[in-house]
Amino acid sequence: MAYRIDLFSMFIFLGIVQAIFLSVFFLSGNNRSIQANLFYGGFLVAVAACSLEIFLMYTDYIIHVLHLVDFSETFGLLIGPFLYLYILSMLRGRISKPKAWLHLYFPVAYFITHIPFLISSADVKYNAWLGAYHPNLPYREVSQTFDPWIFWLSDWHTELVLVSLIFYLILSGRVIIRAFREKKESFIRPKSETLITLRNGVAQIALFTLLIVVVKLLNEDDTGDHLFAAFGSLIIYATSISVMRGSGFFKQASLSEQQKYKSSSLTQEQQQILIDKLQYLMKAEKPFLRADFSQPDLAQKLGVSVHVLSQAINDGLGKSFFELMAFYRVEEAKKILIDQINIKVEEIAEQVGYNSKSSFNTVFKKFTGMTPSEFRSKNSD
Repeated sequence: MAYRIDLFSMFIFLGIVQAIFLSVFFLSGNNRSIQANLFYGGFLVAVAACSLEIFLMYTDYIIHVLHLVDFSETFGLLIGPFLYLYILSMLRGRISKPKAWLHLYFPVAYFITHIPFLISSADVKYNAWLGAYHPNLPYREVSQTFDPWIFWLSDWHTELVLVSLIFYLILSGRVIIRAFREKKESFIRPKSETLITLRNGVAQIALFTLLIVVVKLLNEDDTGDHLFAAFGSLIIYATSISVMRGSGFFKQASLSEQQKYKSSSLTQEQQQILIDKLQYLMKAEKPFLRADFSQPDLAQKLGVSVHVLSQAINDGLGKSFFELMAFYRVEEAKKILIDQINIKVEEIAEQVGYNSKSSFNTVFKKFTGMTPSEFRSKNSD
């Protein structure tokens, strides 16, 4: 049997590699301390697993790894839950583990019912592959003492995935629309980068769901699955672009800019206007809540160079960029400590942009003269 290597297969393969790379990025190091990264990393793993199986089936390389036939069915049911949990954690902060696990019960239950097929012989899986991709080829004789499809759920896998995606798209859409209303943002032209990212993510999965419906209506078998994997690769590439755009690596100031304002033409009036814009941005969008928010990011949002922004912050406010971010984060933390007395200090630290409780405590005490717990205790009396 000749392998099928074409544009689709290469596009899907590169998407899988990129998804694996991104999932490692989201799930390793300090990144995994942010709960939203864990959920998005899980989403990427689920997409990568589904794409890998489709790639193997589509190219016929599955003949060498028959034990992987239909291995990703449970992962397909995880795409919707992980997307929703990611959106929820981005909008509301840390989600409790019991609440998060609640959305994973059905995929786990499906996996249990799928075990008889997963442990079946290579002949059973070979025939399952032929039935979907090469129904005209001769089947193998099977001698197995149990029915691999003893549970009926696997017969409705595509329908279950569609129901799952639609259900979680509705939930995601509701919380995003509520967030737009609370922030009083335009849905078409929002200013918040977080809302833009979440809105676009839901739109992509909605298109993905629509594609499944259309392809399944036009193809009785699984011969159109490569289109799903190709669209999934597009989502992965879009994520890669988003990560690179948010990276400070491409926004570093040149050596000439780092010389202390020697050639600056920034007037006092221009400096004050820039400071006013900065303070409005901090109040309206609160970008400092992002742990990875950098000076180049702020300069880009304000439409000025890092050099000019640095001068305005240092000369106009008498602070460094990091001192300014720490100030806003502490002020935000003070509000949460008073208004939401049931939230743990660790969770508040994460909400305001700190990856560790110790770093948060150090900065908080520097600005207020007391620890977050002492501040809460004093102001709750």
